[in-house]
Amino acid sequence: MDTFRLYMPTKVECGVGLSKKTGAYLKEFSPKNVLIVTDRGIIDAGLLDGIKQSLENEQIGYTIFDDVEPNPSAEVVDKGLNVLTENGCDVVLAVGGGSSIDTAKAVAVMATNEGNILDYEGVGLIPNRSLPVVAIPTTAGTGSEVTASTIITNKETLFKAAIISPHLFPTLAILDPELTIRCPQSITAATGMDALTHAIESYTSKTATPISEALALHAIKLIAKNIKKAYFVATDLESRENMLVASMMAGYAFSQSRLGNVHAISHSFGGVFNIAHGIANATLLPFVMKFNLPACPDKMKDIAIALGEDVTGLSDEEAGERALRAVVRLNEALNIPNNIKDLGVTLDRLPQLVNDSMRSGNVHVNPRLTTAKDIQLIIEKAYDGNLEGIH
Repeated sequence: MDTFRLYMPTKVECGVGLSKKTGAYLKEFSPKNVLIVTDRGIIDAGLLDGIKQSLENEQIGYTIFDDVEPNPSAEVVDKGLNVLTENGCDVVLAVGGGSSIDTAKAVAVMATNEGNILDYEGVGLIPNRSLPVVAIPTTAGTGSEVTASTIITNKETLFKAAIISPHLFPTLAILDPELTIRCPQSITAATGMDALTHAIESYTSKTATPISEALALHAIKLIAKNIKKAYFVATDLESRENMLVASMMAGYAFSQSRLGNVHAISHSFGGVFNIAHGIANATLLPFVMKFNLPACPDKMKDIAIALGEDVTGLSDEEAGERALRAVVRLNEALNIPNNIKDLGVTLDRLPQLVNDSMRSGNVHVNPRLTTAKDIQLIIEKAYDGNLEGIH
C-alpha cells in the first residue's frame, strides 16, 4: 500500500528500575490525585511497593482501585470510574497486565465522555480526549501500553467488545523488566506468545504499512531469541527486557494495522468461556497460520526466517509451513496446549462462537478472505488439535 496513516503518540521510557521513578515522571501532569488501577495479585506480589514509594517521595496523592478482572467488564469500568470521581483523580496509572491497562484506559476515557464504555464499540466513536494515562506493564504480552484500543466484556451477551480510538493511546508507558521477573512461568509463556501473535497477525494484515511491518518483523525476531530464556531462567533481565520491548513493538504495529482471525476467535473464547486471552491466542495461532498460508506465502516465509528457520531452497509455501511448525514447537516447549478443548472450550456454543468471531473487525483485515464456515472449520479442527484438517 502506498497510502497509510501513522500515529504513535505514546512516550516510552524503558530501563531496569525505572518504575521506581514513576513519581518523578508523573510530576509533569501536576496531578491532584492519581488513580492506580491494578489487581490484588500485583499488590500481593509487592510489585506496587516501589511505585507507591516514588509517588510518596514526590508528595503525590493516590487512590488504589484493585478490582480488575482477567477479562474486564463494563461493570468494572463503571466501578473504577466511581472511585475516580469520588476521590477527585485526574491522572490514571495502570500497573499490571493487559486487563489492568485496558481497564485503566476505559476508566480514563469515560471520565471525559458520557454514557457507558460499550456505547463506543467500534472505531473512532469516542468524541473527547481522556484523562492522562500512564501504563506500567508487569507482563510482556499485550502491548496495551501503546495501543489505541481497549477490550471490554459485555456480561449480558458474553461478547468482548473492541473500542478503538486515538483517545485511548496512553500518554506514557514505563517498561521496567524488574516487574516481570516474578511472573509465573505460565503467564510468561501465555503473554509472550500473545505478543508473538500480535506481531504475526500485524505483519500479515491486509492493512499493514511499511512501518507496522518493520516493527512486527523485528518483534518476531526478538521473541524467537528471548522467550525461552525468559521462561526457563525467569530472572534474566536481558531476555525480560527484550520481551517487553518486543511486546511494545508488536503493540505499536497492530495499533496501525489491526490483527486477524486469531484475535477474532480468541475474543469469543474470552467472552463465552472466560479463557485468558494470551493462552487462547497461543493455541489458535498455528491453526490460523495454516489457514492463511495460501493467501500470503511470501510473508509467511519472512516470518519463518524471523523465527530462525533455515528456508534455503524452499518455496514460499514450504517455508511458510516451517513458520507454523516453529510456532507449534514453541507452544510445546512452553507447555501450552495444542488444542482448545484443553482450554475449556466446548462445541455446544459453536454457533455463538462463530457469530461473535465474524462480528469482529479483525476478520476483515485477515489476509485470507474468511467466511463463517471458515471460522467454524478452524474452531472444530483446533478443538481436537487437528492441524492437518485446515485447508
